[in-house]
Amino acid sequence: MTQQSIEMVIGRLVTDEEFRRAFHSDPHEAIASLLKTGMHLTRAEIAALVAMDPGVWARVSDLVDPRLQKADLTLDGEGKV
Repeated sequence: MTQQSIEMVIGRLVTDEEFRRAFHSDPHEAIASLLKTGMHLTRAEIAALVAMDPGVWARVSDLVDPRLQKADLTLDGEGKV
């Protein structure tokens, strides 16, 4: 089950601008928000995700077709209109 969860987190990181920003700002809190929804990750998986260079997700997202992206439509880019 956790491999599927890892794939879902990575998918969110490369296609969801708001989640990517939250992860960059506070990776533990961003992951905790996913765990509260029922997602399962081991401590080792969480540590591996947090240890990665957060810039990786932005660089990979730049390669994904915009039609597959979930854009952050807030005016200030921080969840505030």
